[in-house]
Amino acid sequence: MDITAMAVRDAYRITPRRLPDHRGEFFEAARREALEAVTGHPFVVRQVNYSVSRRHTLRGIHGTTLPPGQAKLVTCVSGAVLDVVVDLRAGSPTFGRFDVTRQDGESGISVYLADGLGHAFLALTDDVRMAYLCSEEYVPGTMVDIDALDPDLALPWPRGPEVIRSAKDAAAPRLADALHRLPTYEQCLAAYGRTPARDGGQR
Repeated sequence: MDITAMAVRDAYRITPRRLPDHRGEFFEAARREALEAVTGHPFVVRQVNYSVSRRHTLRGIHGTTLPPGQAKLVTCVSGAVLDVVVDLRAGSPTFGRFDVTRQDGESGISVYLADGLGHAFLALTDDVRMAYLCSEEYVPGTMVDIDALDPDLALPWPRGPEVIRSAKDAAAPRLADALHRLPTYEQCLAAYGRTPARDGGQR
């Protein structure tokens, strides 16, 4: 697999090397040692989530406070989505920056998000199924929600019919109004045994 750094620091795109034959195909979706070598910290799965979405569904932006934090490996296993990572770490060199990945069930492309990064996606097809491998179990009250339609972020959602959102997502604050809820860059680095002085950017 190929693991490449994204425009948001500590986010990575994982593109598998697919092996087709007369039965179909096979690929490695993730390998712990390869991911750790790039990120500089271990990724241990403590919870697995799935979501099923209809076309035009917009989920997110979702993040987590520290503690407990929650790094994620996100994969579209059916259908197609426009997947977005946003840096929600106050004080980060890439704070407020985003990067976009088209994921679908055919490509097997995944996105890894370290602690403090936010995630959102728009379902481009019906019967979208997303798998989330999470480093921590969900703790009620620790989720950070940001409006995915925040005009200051100007995320590049395609124009079309009105998106379908949960009441919670539709009521989420803009990034500028949620600063008091966001984890700091220093907190997120400390969770991985790093400091700003020792952090040289993507690994």
